[in-house]
Amino acid sequence: MDLAQTYQATLQQLYMKLPMFTRIGAAAYKPNLDNTLLLCEKLKNPQSKFKSIHIAGTNGKGSCSALLAAAFQQSGYKTALYTSPHIVDFRERIKINGVDISKQYVVDFVKNHEKLIEDIQPSFFELTVAMAFTYFAEQSVDIAIIETGLGGLLDSTNIITPEVSVITNISNDHAYLLGETLQEIALQKAGIIKNKVPVVIGETQEALQKIFITTAIMHESTVFFADNTYSAVYSEMKAGKQWLKIIDKSTMQLMNICTDLMGTYQSKNIITVLKTLDVMKNKGWDLSGWSIENVFANTKTLIGFKGRFDIVHQQPTIIFDVSHNEAGINALFEQIATLTYQTLYIITGFVKDKEIQEILQRFPKQANYYFVEAAIPRALPKEILYEMATAIGLKGEQAPTIQEGLQSAMSRASANDVILVTGSFFILEEAYHFIENNIH
Repeated sequence: MDLAQTYQATLQQLYMKLPMFTRIGAAAYKPNLDNTLLLCEKLKNPQSKFKSIHIAGTNGKGSCSALLAAAFQQSGYKTALYTSPHIVDFRERIKINGVDISKQYVVDFVKNHEKLIEDIQPSFFELTVAMAFTYFAEQSVDIAIIETGLGGLLDSTNIITPEVSVITNISNDHAYLLGETLQEIALQKAGIIKNKVPVVIGETQEALQKIFITTAIMHESTVFFADNTYSAVYSEMKAGKQWLKIIDKSTMQLMNICTDLMGTYQSKNIITVLKTLDVMKNKGWDLSGWSIENVFANTKTLIGFKGRFDIVHQQPTIIFDVSHNEAGINALFEQIATLTYQTLYIITGFVKDKEIQEILQRFPKQANYYFVEAAIPRALPKEILYEMATAIGLKGEQAPTIQEGLQSAMSRASANDVILVTGSFFILEEAYHFIENNIH
């Protein structure tokens, strides 16, 4: 077998052998850090060999991670990035300076630690975290931006002691695992706050403020609310970029910031990142290698970032977005409402354990729908999604595959229409494959 085949066989082995949350759901979730700690102990504790920033939150943590990585990379630091889940290829999860981990490293890591994997029987996520941390340590990175997978307190990434902890925001998602109320979910996310490590909260949510302040006091951590320092006042999209006007409230200085991450909701993420960079500067990190106006201008290219209001085609406009909970879907359709178009086509599919009824209520009635399902055990059958959607007045049809739904929408759409693909990460995976193979 050549390397490409060996790599695919290795991934298949991991998918089949190890419980994987994104495929099977709650059965893969382990409510403790025992396996991760044991794995990393056997791997000589790589998590203690690099500096890091740890990011949790319901929405925006992927974007914040990418923006932070772009800033550190452009400051000349060897910058690692760990995110999850991936959209097209597993290696997207583990990057250094925007370059995916090599197929050879993935193959060798699994092969060299077969007995360890057999003995401990970690989940897919636990093994991936251990692989990422080992790779970052071996490569002697200057800083690693680490995104939590699920929650915070019991997330496998929560064995690091970062330079700063970041919590973007709290809304309903994974309630069956993290808690039925926002307060319970906030407590889980607050679990990443460490002793004497500063914490940045992206959005001030009055009902949750006390939880973060109390947890920070218990850990002797300084807590910063990013929106107390920065405020976004305006955003404009032009030529594939977004221009944001952001006020520094402490100096009343107005900043014009350019980013290639589209969607007005990115203003919240940029505010969170600006405050995090302030904290890192105060800790002695030299972040003088760029101008604030342009540091985020090429984040997608630098980091290889996908799936956040990603405009992959023009005439018709085709947008891919991984929003899959109430708050994310709200922000997505607020953004769609700012566009000028004749007809909106939406291709969507979800996993079984989402709060589907609530999410579907946020979808616009004036759109043509294709209901699909990803080829994973955890996918909500398209027939059930179709029934739920039509019961609340959404009009459309079931598509046999994601590709066929996208193909049908493209054949019907005129140049000034919009086609949106949103929902599960796995829906996006198949959609990206279709675009890459059919549109040049």
